[in-house]
Amino acid sequence: MSKYEKIGQLEVSEDLFRLVNESILPGAEVSSDGFWLGLEGLVAELGPRNRQLIEKRQSLQKSIDAWHKENKGSFDKKAYKKFLLDIGYLKPDVSDFTIETANVDPEIATIYGPQLVVPVMNARFALNAANARFGSLFDALYGTDVISEDDGAQVGGSYNKVRGEKVVAYSLRFLDTALPLTAGSHSDVSSYEVLDKKVVVTLKGGKTVSFKDPLAFKGYNKDAHGATSLLFIHHNLHIELQIDRSHPVGADTLSGMKDIILESAVTVIQDCEDSVAAVDAADKALVYKNWLGLMDGSLTESFEKNGKKMERTLAKDRFYKDIDGNEFSLPGRSLMLVRNVGHLMDTPAVLFDKKPVPEGILDALVTAACSMSDLNRKSSVQNSKTKSVYIVKPKMHGPDEVAFSVELFSRVEKILGLPEKTLKIGVMDEERRTTLNLKACIKEAKDRIIFINTGFLDRTGDEIHTSMEAGPVVGKGPMKKEDWMSAYEDWNVDVGLSCGFGGRAQIGKGMWAKPDEMAAMMAEKVVHPKAGANCAWVPSPTAATLHVMHYHMVDVSSIQKEIKLAPRAKLDDILTLPLHQNPHGLTKEEIQKELENNAQGILGYVVRWIDQGVGCSKVPDIFDVGLMEDRATLRISSQHIANWLHHGICSKDEVISIMKKMAQVVDGQNAHDKAYLKMAPDFDKSIAFSAALELVLEGRKQPNGYTEPVLFRRRLEAKSRSNG
Repeated sequence: MSKYEKIGQLEVSEDLFRLVNESILPGAEVSSDGFWLGLEGLVAELGPRNRQLIEKRQSLQKSIDAWHKENKGSFDKKAYKKFLLDIGYLKPDVSDFTIETANVDPEIATIYGPQLVVPVMNARFALNAANARFGSLFDALYGTDVISEDDGAQVGGSYNKVRGEKVVAYSLRFLDTALPLTAGSHSDVSSYEVLDKKVVVTLKGGKTVSFKDPLAFKGYNKDAHGATSLLFIHHNLHIELQIDRSHPVGADTLSGMKDIILESAVTVIQDCEDSVAAVDAADKALVYKNWLGLMDGSLTESFEKNGKKMERTLAKDRFYKDIDGNEFSLPGRSLMLVRNVGHLMDTPAVLFDKKPVPEGILDALVTAACSMSDLNRKSSVQNSKTKSVYIVKPKMHGPDEVAFSVELFSRVEKILGLPEKTLKIGVMDEERRTTLNLKACIKEAKDRIIFINTGFLDRTGDEIHTSMEAGPVVGKGPMKKEDWMSAYEDWNVDVGLSCGFGGRAQIGKGMWAKPDEMAAMMAEKVVHPKAGANCAWVPSPTAATLHVMHYHMVDVSSIQKEIKLAPRAKLDDILTLPLHQNPHGLTKEEIQKELENNAQGILGYVVRWIDQGVGCSKVPDIFDVGLMEDRATLRISSQHIANWLHHGICSKDEVISIMKKMAQVVDGQNAHDKAYLKMAPDFDKSIAFSAALELVLEGRKQPNGYTEPVLFRRRLEAKSRSNG
């Protein structure tokens, strides 16, 4: 149990109290009394309003449940829409406007590319993501299935020259697209040389050519051993060609090219929310400590790799010379945003009137204070050049909740002595009420907003929960093809562009969930920039280096201009409910397959969350395909089973039986993990199994279908058992 320091009406856990006073506030140049008095005021004045917003969610849900019960067996979309307007769930149309956000870094406004989301609670992952601004294309291709293992090109312990040749050939074809020559192909280049302030390219046979866009060349580097790096830019993204004939790879290529370095993860969201398991004061202190380390440049992590001790730190900037010989630099790190938690949960890290305070309020003040080491230029590395702090705010329901966050940010600025509108906001479009009222949500934050995105998983979880009483929903696979889903994806881009996001803010798309299937990602994820999204989530630095090629293939700015002239998505389509048209026609095998798939994903994620405190992990599905799982995936799976259970597609006994069956499968999949606690056969003693079962059997009662109340309570129970 945490020990607490009494400060006014607050009781602050010792871990957090020491971290704030000794480490955070000196860099923020804020007094301890001013900070804690400010937090007390926030909790006293905004805490009750936070609770009212949560109560409003429940009130609206009860009204919607009642409407569906009264209209069982029939669905009149026109009547439904009027009903949503009458109860205030759907707001009236908002007149046109343009966002007014100022002092936005180019990584958000004008540089389009991949975005990483990483649990800030894990220092190694957080550093890897922050350092993923530039990545080796050769390494990304060599180590993934983008390059086939056919014809002797297997991935092995030692370097496979055949595979290496395939990597180089693939990479040079990419250069022909991104950096075309006036004649010939990069595969025919015998040398690249900087002469007379330009790059002279010699083809085999002796012909000299140049780059089709002479302005693409931005700078170079040469070392004492003759190795050369040539820096280019295309679609605002940098490409570095590394030439070194003394390198084993360079010695085997015609031009001496040893690697191609791509500007990859332009931005990264350091996550305090869905991908972490922070349930008590010690957990929250670690989350804040790591975010502070990223902001003041002090975060390091030691680990062993291949028997060697390694230390990871934040990458330094990259230096080059321009054509006149003047030195310049590029950021060595991705621009970092921080995702705070939503409005739902409270945290025991701080007590007010003996009760845990709203976690989102605490997150806003502490993460902003941590960021002041960057704003005050006390960091050894720099994040925001425009002195802005980028806070992504998830799980908000409608414009009133966005307005609450905006007011919270304004109050935080006053407490910390920050200029108005220093704290920018990213609004995640992942809740149904936010989607339907997206324009109104944006308007509430029009002078702070820097980001909107779509998230299939949470959005679907809320869709199922909101329409729980309407009837049984389609399976998770068919759900992606439902009318509401495609309309939702288009609506997000259409609304963002109509509000002036083009060239000013990010419009994002969701995560590629299969980190080992990069060939499929390269084939499919190009649809995101083609849809007008200027960033999209990827699961790893390697995936970022691969996905960024899509932003070279697609001119997103041109796509956005075309979309603005095209017909817009329709609100009525988003209101189409994803109900199964013939639920009683489902076979026993189809039902069992759907339940097993959901149950396996739930258990595989929950067992690590509860027993090991792992908030995001790669979980093998029933076909042993590794899928990235977090609380969003858990929400949709648990709500889906809860829906089918509620409407009699399956029985409680069937669900319990399948959960037990899949628990044994998950146990087998984790047999290699020495820290793993088996769920079977003593299911009653497994807190993780009980938690997973509760999420399903009690899923209909969970607020908006969220998993946090059950997960947090059960994780605390597991920690208590472990400590006892």
